[in-house]
Amino acid sequence: MNTSAPPSALSPRARSGVGWLMCGLVLSAIHLTTAYLVVIAYLVAPAGPWDSESVVHSNFASGFGLALSVVTALLTWVFVKAEWLRRWWYAIPVLLGVAALLRLTLLAPDI
Repeated sequence: MNTSAPPSALSPRARSGVGWLMCGLVLSAIHLTTAYLVVIAYLVAPAGPWDSESVVHSNFASGFGLALSVVTALLTWVFVKAEWLRRWWYAIPVLLGVAALLRLTLLAPDI
């Protein structure tokens, strides 16, 4: 008696052994870029009341980090829907997005 399932009954993740690896690498690269931008946004502090340029740079870095976290959340949705990745991958763009949004609003540097 053959108990193995036919190839059509396997999940897409099981059919494509490389799919989860490629998706994970793509998302990890974008997550590292987003984390770098958010950390840079938090490290920037104005030198004094005349230094509006550093505030603009901090806002740009956190805004771009927020945009990248939205893009990675959408990519994660696609990859989870295709069953190449697990649902816990949603946590990373959410955490980075919340950190970027906090830097843009409540924790924005003052001039």
